[in-house]
Amino acid sequence: MAKEAKLEHMETPAQLEEFYRQMLFIRRFEEKCNVAYRLGKIGGYMHTYVGMEATAVGFNAALRRGWDYVITAYRDHPQPLLMGSDPVAVMAEIMGRSGGLSRGKGGSMHVYDIERGFFGGWGIVGGHIPLGGGLAFGAKYKGEDRVTVCYLGDGAANQGVVFETLNMAALWDLPIIFAIENNEFAMGTRLEYHAADTQLYKRGEPFGIKSERIDGMDVLEVLKDASRIVDYVRKEQKPYVVEIMNYRFNGHGAADNDRQLYRTKEEEEIHAKRDPIIRLETLMLERNIMTREKMEAIDEELTDQVEAIYEKADASPFPEAHEVYDNVYTDLEPEKGH
Repeated sequence: MAKEAKLEHMETPAQLEEFYRQMLFIRRFEEKCNVAYRLGKIGGYMHTYVGMEATAVGFNAALRRGWDYVITAYRDHPQPLLMGSDPVAVMAEIMGRSGGLSRGKGGSMHVYDIERGFFGGWGIVGGHIPLGGGLAFGAKYKGEDRVTVCYLGDGAANQGVVFETLNMAALWDLPIIFAIENNEFAMGTRLEYHAADTQLYKRGEPFGIKSERIDGMDVLEVLKDASRIVDYVRKEQKPYVVEIMNYRFNGHGAADNDRQLYRTKEEEEIHAKRDPIIRLETLMLERNIMTREKMEAIDEELTDQVEAIYEKADASPFPEAHEVYDNVYTDLEPEKGH
């Protein structure tokens, strides 16, 4: 069984505008989350995707919507937004409200929408990686041509469970993409201080898994590379490791106000020039696809949209105390013979 791809992989003006809207929406959504956190509207931990938008947008466009699987760690807001989840429910979950995708019990790090193929949102570093392997194993066992994208950070790339899952994926030819989002820092630790080999894509080579490094700050390059990789995994039913070079503009989490302790202002200014949204704006201006005035109008439109989303989510009540015991275990009876 197969599903149609969501977008034709062509650089049409309409697609460029769609990518622009998607990246800018994620940026404004995440910025609003940061504001809400500082207002005390969001509890626990929260990690935003500011600066990394091209990665999620490019990969999402290469997948089959409603068919392929995605699983990630705690920087998990953009994936459900791109996969069709209700943005109010996403925001409500981040704010711990009962109208959230996980009924307000997961919060920012555990957004989840199984109906759309999004399996979280996991707070334990590296803990979700074998689950991604399980999703791919299940799809292959059932004879489906689903592709699983398992995002992980550069810090998680050193976890022992990564190598165990890579071994199983290679051994059983699982259709999974291990997408290492290398934003150069594991919390406040620079890559070269926690990884003996900073070329993280090489993690797959000892297992005979095809591996490469790509630029994650250019949405069109991400789409081009992601389309090729997804097609390979779907056709060959084999795993793939891709290291996606990113740079997060904010701190590790919303509570990280000391990022100048581990990176300089000059470094941030250099990477700001790689901003994926600015790069796409420059391209569209050069091709006369969009005027600066239209970009400003779109920005105002999306800013207002995010504000409305926030207001609706904020109006959602908190879960009742007695609900703490609800939805802990499934009530579904196993099928006979299983």
